[in-house]
Amino acid sequence: MFVGTWNVGGKSPNDGLNLTDWLNSPSPADIYVIGFQEIVPLNAGNVLGPEDSGPAAKWLSLIRQALNSNNNTMKIRTSFSDLLGLELEDEFEEQPRYCLAASKQMVGIFLCVWVRADLYKHLSNLKVSCVGRGIMGYLGNKGSISISMTLHHTTFCFVCTHLTSGEKDGDEVRRNLDVSEILKKTKFSQSFKSLDHPSKIIWLGDLNYRLASGYDDTHELLKKNDWQALLEKDQLRIEQRAGRVFQGWKEGEIYFAPTYKYFDNSDHYVVRNSKSKIKQRTPAWCDRILWKGEGVKQMWYVRGESRFSDHRPVCSLFSVQVDKARTRTSKNNLSPTSTSMTNAALSSKVQAEEHLLLLTRVQSCIHSAPRF
Repeated sequence: MFVGTWNVGGKSPNDGLNLTDWLNSPSPADIYVIGFQEIVPLNAGNVLGPEDSGPAAKWLSLIRQALNSNNNTMKIRTSFSDLLGLELEDEFEEQPRYCLAASKQMVGIFLCVWVRADLYKHLSNLKVSCVGRGIMGYLGNKGSISISMTLHHTTFCFVCTHLTSGEKDGDEVRRNLDVSEILKKTKFSQSFKSLDHPSKIIWLGDLNYRLASGYDDTHELLKKNDWQALLEKDQLRIEQRAGRVFQGWKEGEIYFAPTYKYFDNSDHYVVRNSKSKIKQRTPAWCDRILWKGEGVKQMWYVRGESRFSDHRPVCSLFSVQVDKARTRTSKNNLSPTSTSMTNAALSSKVQAEEHLLLLTRVQSCIHSAPRF
């Protein structure tokens, strides 16, 4: 299972933006969970007005192209299915394609889940829950989108968040409160009352935790590329060790540079410079991926190097155990038409998604046209 998160700084992608490097893995994953923050500028019009779905449609189109490119699908025979405990039950005459299982936008937060086309028939109980933590404590400029789903007989929940910003002393307490409220308020149904219910939970996003050390100390350690010394000052790790946030959650070792804040189209951090009009920030690991639950093993945890925004994207690959124990029994009790999708049906589903995506983009163009 591939998990990726990226704060794109309110910028809409152009058609030529290449996501292949970010979404690429040694072998194609069976599930792709991809979360974004700030897919639209967080201005009053976007926070209080109608939702602008145009950028989300563009991101979906680029992701679809990257996942279904020949480079990504040609190695499907060496997929991580064996690690996930899944079987390739159908033989495809053509290269497998990925289907969009679910997607949801809340202002600038956007989460989408993609699965291999032949796994789509094994998905059930797809549900979405949103929690606003922005202006006045409930608007959607900050907060979370959660998607829950069952694959075979294993329940997953993916929580994409954008937490309170700021690097003043005490801002980490506000972020801790965001996490607490999201855990408390995320609900999918009466029978599924909390995030403790799913067997496997992935938390991704711009968590906005900063470095507790002063600027001068940070700058010296940055020049030395001494990430481990810097991580001792990481607010998330400090707060987690103290038991004030994410108790029982895991995060992999970080061996990459801080992901925020960069100058536009540059590999240079925004640091103190009296000549610069840009608000200064201390570099930090704002963009993180955590998990909770048994049978989840992290294979790697890295960052991408796209200069598209002032954040660098982050991604992780997981090996996940999935329970298929009751699948064969339940199949015997169902008709063939209710238990399988043919290759033609899968192809039709993907084509239908593409037509819907095109329609959404056309509508977006119409709505964004100048009015006089």
